[in-house]
Amino acid sequence: LEVLIGSVRDSRRINQVFEKYKPDVVYHAAAHKHVPLMEDSPCESIKNNVFGTYNGARCADKHNVDKFVMISTDKAVNPTNIMGASKRIAEIYVQSLYFYHKNKENHTRFITTRFGNVLGSNGSVIPRFRAQIEAGGPVTVTHKDIIRYFMTIPEAVSLVLQAMSGA
Repeated sequence: LEVLIGSVRDSRRINQVFEKYKPDVVYHAAAHKHVPLMEDSPCESIKNNVFGTYNGARCADKHNVDKFVMISTDKAVNPTNIMGASKRIAEIYVQSLYFYHKNKENHTRFITTRFGNVLGSNGSVIPRFRAQIEAGGPVTVTHKDIIRYFMTIPEAVSLVLQAMSGA
């Protein structure tokens, strides 16, 4: 196991890593995902979530990585905020690479998975809900019409592995 530091926003660094280690599978989970922070800093959301995905997927394609698995979010479905929109743009780009290479031999296979809230993960709403309950309630969400989907960490891992193995 080697620990490397880099940013998806740095295409030269990504290229160096791919050239040296020649990965077979890339799990692209780098993202700014905190909705209120991204509303305050929309350019950072675009730079990281859109251009970071572009850099990673383009590099995977260039280096003939077998599979590129993008981790996305349920917020990319009919997005109502900049974070969801940035992830949707990234999904569209990855999907375009999938369709471009679909019938070719020896190409990178591009896969996207979408998560809801992963219970116990960084940024999960559960600590917020727990604090609201301990304070006597009410338990609130961003909007009265919002629907929250939850999965456990093992379910999230299983989703990624199934997506990767089925492609």
